[in-house]
Amino acid sequence: MSKIHILNGAQPYEFAPGKLNETLAERAKATFEGQGHEIRLTTVAAGYDVQDEVETHLWADVVLLQFPVNWMGVPWSFKKYMDEVYTVGMGGQLSNGDGRSAAAPKANYGLGGKLAGTRYMISATLNAPAEAFGDPAEPFFEGMSLDDLLRPVHLNARFFGMTPLPTFGAFDVMKNPDVASDLARFDAHLATTFGEIANDAA
Repeated sequence: MSKIHILNGAQPYEFAPGKLNETLAERAKATFEGQGHEIRLTTVAAGYDVQDEVETHLWADVVLLQFPVNWMGVPWSFKKYMDEVYTVGMGGQLSNGDGRSAAAPKANYGLGGKLAGTRYMISATLNAPAEAFGDPAEPFFEGMSLDDLLRPVHLNARFFGMTPLPTFGAFDVMKNPDVASDLARFDAHLATTFGEIANDAA
């Protein structure tokens, strides 16, 4: 069985208190525990210990990043978490600096990560409808996928040597929510993705 670190990166606001992200994080936790996995859940907005979070990244086989997309990126409190935790981790625990060496100061940037073998999954909630993505006729994203939009998050993970699992998106969650459908798709996504992990380990 795997050790899974769930990060709930929602930032509560009066108009968006983070209930869906909390529900998805708790649902993943219950699902994984039911399968016998060992789980640690961090709710970023509730506070955290930086060194504990570094050590939990070292402990985990999988990191699940659960967050709402705020202004085309992660919420400010989740970005603060990354700044604090990952900067400390660059001291040799999560990476050997930025991957470059004195012998080759212009080469291998971003390849110093020490979490090779750790996988991560993004689960994001968005106000944008699914139809806004992957369609060149939609002028805002111009055919971009959700993973294209979240490339900085993927690069952060890659910096530390982690490998991606398929991304999950819950779309149009403010203007046209369909929570029952989102939860059903989330359950199916977890079953498929983590079923493949179990098969890889077998």
